[in-house]
Amino acid sequence: MTIIVVGAGLAGGTAVTELREQGYDGRLILIGSEPHPPYERPPLSKGYLLGNDPIADAFVHDAAWYAEHDVDLRLATTVTAVDLAAHEISAGETLAYDKLLLATGSVPRRFRLAEESGTPTAYLRSIEDSDRLKVAFAAGARIAVVGAGWIGLEVTAAAREAGCEVTVYEQAELPLLGVLGPEVAQVFADLHRAHGVDLRLGAPVRAEDLHAADLVVVGIGAAPATDLAEAAGLAVDNGVLVDAQLRTSDASVYAIGDIANHDHPVLGRRVRVEHWETAIEQGKTAAHNLVGGAEAYERMPYFFTDQYDLGMEYVGSVGPDGYDRVDIDGDLGAAFRAYWVKDDTVVAALHVNDWDASEAIRESIGTSR
Repeated sequence: MTIIVVGAGLAGGTAVTELREQGYDGRLILIGSEPHPPYERPPLSKGYLLGNDPIADAFVHDAAWYAEHDVDLRLATTVTAVDLAAHEISAGETLAYDKLLLATGSVPRRFRLAEESGTPTAYLRSIEDSDRLKVAFAAGARIAVVGAGWIGLEVTAAAREAGCEVTVYEQAELPLLGVLGPEVAQVFADLHRAHGVDLRLGAPVRAEDLHAADLVVVGIGAAPATDLAEAAGLAVDNGVLVDAQLRTSDASVYAIGDIANHDHPVLGRRVRVEHWETAIEQGKTAAHNLVGGAEAYERMPYFFTDQYDLGMEYVGSVGPDGYDRVDIDGDLGAAFRAYWVKDDTVVAALHVNDWDASEAIRESIGTSR
């Protein structure tokens, strides 16, 4: 049997690792468009960007591991087509598969206003992107950040710690408002202002706002890289539609990570998650199912962030029906836990700087409160 994995990021790298560790000894091909072996992306806006961690720590394995484990790793290679009927892909040559795993990730949403402003503009997705920011983040540099989501705020923290002057532009009334709601989002607004960030909320950015900056960093979200899947004829709607077992509309094709719009069996609705743990855990589940398993992926969404001296972990998903209240345990100015409650049931929870709470918040999901 031949398994081909398209996308050599963390999800794809984890999947091939799990396949070999679980005893699959058939042909295994891993294809990635970047020149690097699979690596984790969180360090690009955290430890590596801050200069605290070497990039080697981000790689799933060193390059030699793939040859040692008989993984045909093809880097700097683009898959241009998938033929579902023939069970073939095109990647400079035609390759046949028995099972196909798509892990093509996501791409930053572009912001034409910044790109046409005349000020150098950067996005953050790759090692090269992070390297460019490290060079630009010199003491006294003027950095404009568009978007106060996770990437925007982590980049902002790194720039401030490097001594840059940072202005953040965000259309919403608070950073991370859509994710955290006003009760907790205010914590992040206060945090960045306390560290000297010029945080401009509730108004669109204008081209003239960007002219005074040395560099504009755009962090306005990412789009799932579904062009290949869509052209092949797979069902696509805000990502590749997959069932509980991560199988696409074609029984021989699975999809994981940023591109997977997953029919979550516990949440009872579809969810697409662009975070580190999902890439890892879906990679493991898909590996089992590619070789005959029928495991449902049931893990709750999880993400984390590090900004200045604030560390946070979040588990769960509020969903389209929203929440009735947020219960706060602790001090919003120091360490605390927060629980989002709907119909007296915890649907999401987080902690800030309370590292004994990691398991407790995960176990709280679905409990009465």
